[in-house]
Amino acid sequence: MFDQPRVVLLAGASGGLARAIGAEIVRRYPDITLVTLSRGTVDRVPGHAGERRHLTVSLADEHSIRAVETFLSEFSSPPDWVINCCGLLHDEFHGPEKSLAQCEDDWLIQSMRINLLTHMHLAQALDRKLQRKRPLLWVSLSAKVGSIGDNELGGWYSYRISKASLNMLVKNLSIEWGRRLENSCVVAIHPGTTDTALSKPFQGNLAPGKLYSPALSAGRIVDVLQQLAPADSGNLFFWDGSRLPW
Repeated sequence: MFDQPRVVLLAGASGGLARAIGAEIVRRYPDITLVTLSRGTVDRVPGHAGERRHLTVSLADEHSIRAVETFLSEFSSPPDWVINCCGLLHDEFHGPEKSLAQCEDDWLIQSMRINLLTHMHLAQALDRKLQRKRPLLWVSLSAKVGSIGDNELGGWYSYRISKASLNMLVKNLSIEWGRRLENSCVVAIHPGTTDTALSKPFQGNLAPGKLYSPALSAGRIVDVLQQLAPADSGNLFFWDGSRLPW
């Protein structure tokens, strides 16, 4: 159903894992049209023989909805795959909170802006472009720590809260778009701990073999995408294709 995309939209495309996903998709589908969104420029993927389009935009900004909508109007049809890789775990001054006493309003709000609103704004921009008979695969990169059912350790308040909110957005989208489109699949995927800037401060605490290269994580994610069907919509997946509890 979704294993032969013609147009792929990759958001948050300048991140380490996103770049690897783009390279993996191009390796498997060298002739696709690759559409990238990010706050900065994105280099052309080696081996890509198809059309390449890029929009520099901050999806955390509400004004991005109109900008992306206008950008997508230049295409004759909406993308077949939409992969949103936008996410935030830490910055120069903030990291995951270990206790309630460490929680700060501003950091929680910033986490919500990047981990939730970047996905909601892109969905809003795409919403009026959807065509009932054209299949759509939407994938939000989420995190296992956003699973309420799987949470047995606590901590990491802002990241867990914002990712749990993203998961609810994905569930809601799966229901609304499932009613409007003949064939859609809207899912969230946990990529595993990948060797990128997002995980860098926490890699020393990992057990051997639990830190994955961007190329390995990208290959696993695309493997999952190629196997998805409309019946899988509305779920949170592990990188190996198994389902995680919401």
